[in-house]
This record gives sequence, C-alpha cells and structure tokens, in this order.
Amino acid sequence: MANFLLAWELGGGLGHAGRLKTLAVELGRRGHDVTIALRDLVHPRTLFRDVRCRRLQSPVWLHDTVGVPAKAASLAEILLAEGYFDADALDSLVGGWRDLAGAVRAELVVADYAPTAITAARTLGVPSVAVGLGFYLPPARRPLPSIRDWARLPEGRLEESEARLLQSVNEVLRRHGAAPFAQGWQLFAGDRSLLCAWPEIDHYARGALPPGEHWYGPTFLAGGGVAPDWPDGGGPRVFAYVKSGYAEHAAVLEALVRQGCRTLCYLPDVAAGKSPPVDHPSIRYAPGPVDLSRAFAKAQLCVSHAGGATMCQALLAGLPLLLLPMQGEQFLLARSVERLGAAINAGARPKPVDYGALVATLIGDASARTAARAFADAHRGFSQEQQAADLCDAIEAMLPSSAPG
Repeated sequence: MANFLLAWELGGGLGHAGRLKTLAVELGRRGHDVTIALRDLVHPRTLFRDVRCRRLQSPVWLHDTVGVPAKAASLAEILLAEGYFDADALDSLVGGWRDLAGAVRAELVVADYAPTAITAARTLGVPSVAVGLGFYLPPARRPLPSIRDWARLPEGRLEESEARLLQSVNEVLRRHGAAPFAQGWQLFAGDRSLLCAWPEIDHYARGALPPGEHWYGPTFLAGGGVAPDWPDGGGPRVFAYVKSGYAEHAAVLEALVRQGCRTLCYLPDVAAGKSPPVDHPSIRYAPGPVDLSRAFAKAQLCVSHAGGATMCQALLAGLPLLLLPMQGEQFLLARSVERLGAAINAGARPKPVDYGALVATLIGDASARTAARAFADAHRGFSQEQQAADLCDAIEAMLPSSAPG
C-alpha cells in the first residue's frame, strides 16, 4: 500500500474539504495510508469526525501583498497575491510543503487547489494529481484565461502576470534542481488533472476535453452533517448557506423573513458561537454543516455563495437557487447556472439589490424549478460512490511503478 498526501491550500468553503474526505475514505478503504493537509482545520471538523486519518495544517500565505492588482484578473494574479510575487517568499512555502510531504513519506500528492503542494512535489520527484473544479484546473492554453471576462483589461495584462508568476516559480524549481514549467496552467494541473465538474457548469465553458480526459462530475458528501431542523410555520422552506464575509448577508436573511420563508441557515461564524445577524422565529441556525440531502428533500429554495458542492447538490435535487457570489470564481459559476435558467445570480444585479424581489421570483415563478429539474433529470444516473471509485482508480494509476498496491 502507498502513502498519500491530500492537500488543500487555497479557496474557502467546505467543498475542498468534502472532496478530500471522499477520496480519503475510499483510499483508506483500499488499504492506503492517508494524510490530509487542510487550509482550515476548524470549520470542517464535523465533516471529518468519522474519518480516521492524520489532519495537518497546510502551509499557507498569511501576509498582505503590496504591488499586485486589487482585483485579480487571472489565476496568475491570485497566486501573485499568495506569495508567488517573490521567489524567496514562495520558496519558504514550498519548503513547508516539502517538509510536510517528507514527514508523512508521501508517495503521491493529491492537490485540491494546492499549486504550491504541486510545486513541492515536483522538487521532490513525487508524482501529483490535481482534482477539483474547473476554475482552478484551467484549460491548457496560454495565457491563463481571464476570470473577469466581463471587464475590459489592459492589453498584455494576462501575459505579463503569467510571465511574472512563472519567473518566481521556475526560480524556485531551479534552486531545487527540478524542471521548469513552460506555461502557467501546468502549475495547477500536476502530472494529471481530474476535473470534478460538468460541462454545463464549467467556469471556462471549455466544451469538449482533450483526448484521455473526461468530466468526472462534482464531488460532495451526500448524507453528511447534522439533521435539518426547520422553523415552525407554514411558509416555504429555504436552506441558506451564507457567510458573514458577504456584506449583505443580514439583508438577505431579512428578505427571507419578509417573504414569509422558514429558513434553515448554516452560517459558520454563528455555528462557532457568534451572535446571529438576524434573530427571528422564522430563522433557525444550524450548529454545524447540514445534511443537505435531507434538507433539500423538503426545501423550495437554496441560497448560497455558489460554492460548487452545495450548488451541485441543490441542482441534482431539482432545487432553484439564489446565488450570492463573493469573488470571481463564484461569479463565473453563478453566471453559468443562471444561463441554465435554474438560478438568479445576485452578483449580476444592479445595486442596491432587492433581495426580497429575487426570493419572490424564485419561489413564485416555476421556470427556475423547471430548469433545475431538467438538469437533475439529465444527470440522474450520476453516482457519488462510482465517481469516488473512478477518481481513486485514476489516482492509484499515478503511483510509481515500484509502489505495491
């Protein structure tokens, strides 16, 4: 059997942790030794309560970065703000991942939005597999595509940012005697990429994939979390997964109250002990991540920030969505679902947003529910268990030939 390091470095939400849990459980069932490095050890604690494997803190960038664009226009600019602007800074993070991989004797690194873990693996001669959403597994072209394609960018900006990124990364690789990256997308791809998405909701709308690759579909934890506990009353049931970092999260909850909804809300800060932003009998705050399969069986609407795991489960349940993107990745995903007709992307609405009107439209107009149900019907044969098995088959195939298993 082999030693695996599963790594999550960038991005928020529970989707990254949930995907790695799924892989950890299946790889552990196959007899492998698994260590998971998590960007956040606190919020996913309930998800991992039943998983027997080491959980360690990922080496992550903790500092403000000066001299990078305030709004990143590409994955290259996201990384420049995460320590990649300078080879010495990046080498420190790579060193942390090298030490972590060495401590657990990793024979293969599985990276979920963890480009520095992929870089460290390259310096160690350890194979790496990238898993996750299309956003951070970009198409194989140069330059890295714009993640703000609705905005006009200065000519050459994408190319310049990627060149700066590659300069830092390749200097670090040179110091460790490793081969350089020729293009920016390779930094995210590892030695093999496993795209956990569907073409209808791909961030880059890339359509057909290159030969040998295919759409694995989304990874999520069906049946995990606390049982849904709905407020009493007779209004429509709404499940809301919102974060206090969304400036208008209280306004959204107040709109649900005004529309007579019974809202079950998972707000991580409230679950951790913070006072609720809206205290009303029609809102019940969950003490931890909720069992979405049970919640969506009775809900009429889902409100979320367009995180992949929650959003995909809602679509597979035929549930319309009010999407509140907090950054570019989520905006692109929200836009693709709105194009399907199954959601309203509040991020594309002029300010101030009338959340009450959006809620009323989604609950009262059957078109969004019809579109969501059509999507669910198109993917009715999707099996999370089969997907986990297919992903782990592909991951095991990347083990060095000397590893038994």
